[in-house]
Amino acid sequence: MPEIPTTVAVLFNHVDEDEYEQIRNVDPATLSFEPEYDIHVATIMEEYRAVARGLRQAGYRVRLVNIRDDVAVLARLLRGARRPDVVFNLVEHYRDDPEHEAHIAGVLDLHGVPYTGATPFVLSLLRRKGLTKHLLLANGVPTPRYRILYEPRIPRRHGLRYPLMVKPAREDASAGVSRESVVRDHAGLLERARYVEQEFGPPTLVEEFIEGRELHAAVWGNDPPEMLPIIEFDFSDLPPDQPNIISFDAKWNPLKEEYHRVFTVCPARLSRRAQRRVERAALSAYRVTGCRDYARLDLRLTPDDHPFVLEVNPNPDLTEGVSFMESAERAGYDFADALRLIVEMALARTPIPALGAPAALGQG
Repeated sequence: MPEIPTTVAVLFNHVDEDEYEQIRNVDPATLSFEPEYDIHVATIMEEYRAVARGLRQAGYRVRLVNIRDDVAVLARLLRGARRPDVVFNLVEHYRDDPEHEAHIAGVLDLHGVPYTGATPFVLSLLRRKGLTKHLLLANGVPTPRYRILYEPRIPRRHGLRYPLMVKPAREDASAGVSRESVVRDHAGLLERARYVEQEFGPPTLVEEFIEGRELHAAVWGNDPPEMLPIIEFDFSDLPPDQPNIISFDAKWNPLKEEYHRVFTVCPARLSRRAQRRVERAALSAYRVTGCRDYARLDLRLTPDDHPFVLEVNPNPDLTEGVSFMESAERAGYDFADALRLIVEMALARTPIPALGAPAALGQG
């Protein structure tokens, strides 16, 4: 008999209007600058469909499943006759609350279905930047010195060296990060802390801003994890008043000039010493925070080659040719191959049913 293909459910949650769909109505000629890239980028749904298409190219039988803020949809998927062999977990929030990202992974765990990416504990941990940094420092992983604010007040003598980076302590995807996030005196610190609390709520992370190079380190695998080629960001085309950072607009907003003035170099041109230090820091952070399957680590590298881990990002964006996938492609994996390897990592955790037990919860 022919082998039955492995079934993969690409799980996501999308109910809001797609901002990138609206951008398609914008004429690039109306912008106040000359865009370097096409401003009409792929929509969220197109990105999910691209993952499904890549998995089909890899030989899987694929279903796209949008839970639409209704956990009952997920329950039916996991208990029904068409229960998938594995879930490709792309859920980032539920009912507009990113804290529920971990809870969706928990539902998958409770039903005993293997799924890609981080566990509920790790998803919850890494949303808490202060706790993450405390764990990194306790395990000897370099990260900038910091303070967590629960109200927008801090004494002049706070023990940190300017310039400082001020950003929300429980957001991701560079939310709340802009040119105003880098402050150089106490007045600027207080002003930015008030803004972050007003827009995002407490707590607020204040950390020393590391002057130097910005790097992204893609890591995947579990036993052992493997580093993919490192990406460096080229800020040389940014306006003089813009700090060398990956702001929210530089990452996500094609209608802003910053988006078109930051470029990537992969692999980063690093000395052997810097390469070893960055790899050691990134792999250590991946392990001690409990990441699995794949993650992206954001680092800064000082002029004397000392790396500092800024962020540990589980289940990072998998857009083809961007960030994590840019590193994978540079390592020789095409999009479908990279997705296949991530699925295989999850399938390796498939539970073996006890003798005489039903193969899956809700069946039998």
